[in-house]
Amino acid sequence: MTTLFHFWSSPESQRVRLALGYKQVSYEDRPLEYQDDETFFELGLARTVPVLQLDDGRLLTGSSEILFRIDELFPDSSQLVESRINLEAWEALLAWRQRVRHVLERLYAPIRPAYRDIGEDPTVLRAYKADIENQFGMPLEALANDRYDGYAQLRRLSRLDELSRHLARSRFYMGKISIADLVLTADLYPIQLHDGLSLPIDMMYYLQRVSEACDTSLATGLLAA
Repeated sequence: MTTLFHFWSSPESQRVRLALGYKQVSYEDRPLEYQDDETFFELGLARTVPVLQLDDGRLLTGSSEILFRIDELFPDSSQLVESRINLEAWEALLAWRQRVRHVLERLYAPIRPAYRDIGEDPTVLRAYKADIENQFGMPLEALANDRYDGYAQLRRLSRLDELSRHLARSRFYMGKISIADLVLTADLYPIQLHDGLSLPIDMMYYLQRVSEACDTSLATGLLAA
């Protein structure tokens, strides 16, 4: 049986969950704890998520590669790539994601403890906070206090208001749902978990449309869900 190994707090994992939901793939859901090294050792892989194990035992990593191959891996009539998005548009979206990666990571850091893989266990949470301070050179609380500046930077770099208006007109990034929508939805949904931050209303309606089209709740894995 197809198996998805992932962290609830990983937007990259969320992308693949959305894709499997849209394709109506029956799979074993294997959410991992933040400090789970044993599973990766058993799989023979570096500590990275998501990991998609196919029925034949093959292991696929890298959400962008998995998404671009999703119609090939699970061929059916519910397409997400073929006739939905061309390579040029896909590469442009990934280039945008790379440009804003550092901003998103700073915004993600304070809200990841809202997910079960990090926030459920006090010992894991302490380890996560130490990792974050080592990575960013400041404690989690300082990153949380910096969220308004970070969000303003994200809106500017992403032209988020213009994107929201486009999505309101077209309903989906390319007019029909595609893997581009899974990236945008998984990457932007966590931002609204910050106290005091609100995505544009058209963007919030868009996230709901994608979630419903994929029959996948974006709140699954949250401690408060």
